[in-house]
Amino acid sequence: MEQTTRLYQDLQRRSADDSGWAQIYDRFVARLTALEAGHSAPCVGTPFPDLKLPDHRGQYQSLAALRADRPMILSFVRGRWCPYCRGELDQWRDQMPALAAAGGRLVVVVGEVAGGADRIHALLGGDAIVLCDIDHGAALDLGLAHHAGADLLQSYRHAGLDLTDVYGTASGILPIPATFLIDSVGQVREAFVEPDFRIRADPKAMVTALTRL
Repeated sequence: MEQTTRLYQDLQRRSADDSGWAQIYDRFVARLTALEAGHSAPCVGTPFPDLKLPDHRGQYQSLAALRADRPMILSFVRGRWCPYCRGELDQWRDQMPALAAAGGRLVVVVGEVAGGADRIHALLGGDAIVLCDIDHGAALDLGLAHHAGADLLQSYRHAGLDLTDVYGTASGILPIPATFLIDSVGQVREAFVEPDFRIRADPKAMVTALTRL
């Protein structure tokens, strides 16, 4: 199944021409690849752990209860501050009617504080659930987070972005964007884990896969 789509290609071209962001990102991705980041994440054919996290309203939710005997798509994102995440979330918003018609549910996990989960929920609307992964605890446990590194953190700060403000912690940890299709009994049926955060699972393809379960 063709699962990937490169988002915001025009932004990448402008970044490469104007400020060297593409080179900075390439170095970051090369380091994560060398460290095999994401290789220990849940894979196809295994049960997905039953996470328990607060939703955008502060109420704790478990994946098992949210699934409630129907398939689920679970997406870990860096947050709305990230243009690639915004592009992915915009595509998920467009796919919400098709996902609902197929009997599935979208759950998004994000570590942003200061209303970040609220803003994502407002964007997606419908039946989407947004869970708050404070301090990236769940992402770390699942092998879906890694230190951003001094080079990238410094580049972000010079550009006016302080991840301490975004996540409420000075840890320098960033989640690895990942998308999982989990069936009605909690088994992973599709898993897209890519250290290159510029490449994401294709929401339309994921919904198509869900309809085939």
